[in-house]
Amino acid sequence: MSAFARPCPCGTGRSYDGCCGRLHRQEAQAETPEELMRSRYAAYAVGDVDHIFRTWHPRTRPDDLAADTGITWERLEIVDASGDEVEFRAHYRTAAGRGVMHERSRFERRAGRWLYVDGDLSEA
Repeated sequence: MSAFARPCPCGTGRSYDGCCGRLHRQEAQAETPEELMRSRYAAYAVGDVDHIFRTWHPRTRPDDLAADTGITWERLEIVDASGDEVEFRAHYRTAAGRGVMHERSRFERRAGRWLYVDGDLSEA
């Protein structure tokens, strides 16, 4: 199965090419904060650091980003998506075992594009 025909890591059930791949290739922009959140999760899963950087608000993004190759992202669970916030659980695996990152993320629309601003982590 080609990389583009495989299921998108974000969990929509669509192909990567027809879902987050088009955002990663800058062929489209996310229309909602949830779609941006899903594309950012998928970018972490496939190691697309450029997409993560491009979609992080310049006011809050770090100067340097690097993919953490010790994490395998396994599943995204959207808990709530309303207004400019998305609450999610991102399930992952490391050499130390499995874990869950639980965050309520905030997004802002800037120059017609949704950007990730920041988020509050909580216990999964």
